[in-house]
Amino acid sequence: MDQKSHYSIRKAAFTMFAVLLVASCIVDAVRYLPGTITVSKSTVGERELPIYCVETEKNQVSLTFDLTWGNENTREILDILSARQVKATFFVTGDWVESYPEEVKRIYEEGHDLGNSTESHRNMIPLTDMQCQQEILNLHNKVKELTGHEMYLFRAPFGDYDNQVIASAKSCGYYSIKWDVDSLDWKDYGADSIVQTVTQNEHLNNGSIILCHNDAKYTAKALDNLIDNLQKQGYELVPLSRMMYRQSYYIDHEGRQISEEK
Repeated sequence: MDQKSHYSIRKAAFTMFAVLLVASCIVDAVRYLPGTITVSKSTVGERELPIYCVETEKNQVSLTFDLTWGNENTREILDILSARQVKATFFVTGDWVESYPEEVKRIYEEGHDLGNSTESHRNMIPLTDMQCQQEILNLHNKVKELTGHEMYLFRAPFGDYDNQVIASAKSCGYYSIKWDVDSLDWKDYGADSIVQTVTQNEHLNNGSIILCHNDAKYTAKALDNLIDNLQKQGYELVPLSRMMYRQSYYIDHEGRQISEEK
């Protein structure tokens, strides 16, 4: 073999090694993320939007609960959901997971969705990209270690977000979720007020996402009646994972997630 041929072989081998090295780095980078959002168009103009509701022909809505402080009513809420055979979505925080690990495991084992509301539940808007990602991933890993579940639903603390918060969540493999129906249970107006606020809400429709809180004074007392009223209106109550689209969708100016596969 002449010197020129030997050089060509060495050059080809080096090139192949470099290609494999780069590919390996890309794979490792992807593995770092909790999940991958295949196709998502969440920008309206220059705005990044979370999912406020879902466009669907199915008579479905999702009950979601923010679990941030306290645990006095969580078991009662879970007992009611179990008795009514209703699945919901629960957004947890780092402190809550550490304080109530058995409830977190029960939520997951009973077939409800577990969502991420960050490690420390602080306003994320002033944070850097890296700080936002750490807030999400620290809690992600904590829940994964406890339950084995890879979460992919994210709700910004207090519902506050900007482009960076949504983009940071997306880079961690998360779909950002807000709501279009607020039960206002946190105002402690009473159980009847919660039911009326939700069931007579002008935004309530197929694909609505309903916001509730586990620590609100009257939420557990209202829950059974709320389920009754929603079902009488023809709605099936499902967790977000059953209602939302995981790929090939876009979000309109109202935050409505719409499938592109129609």
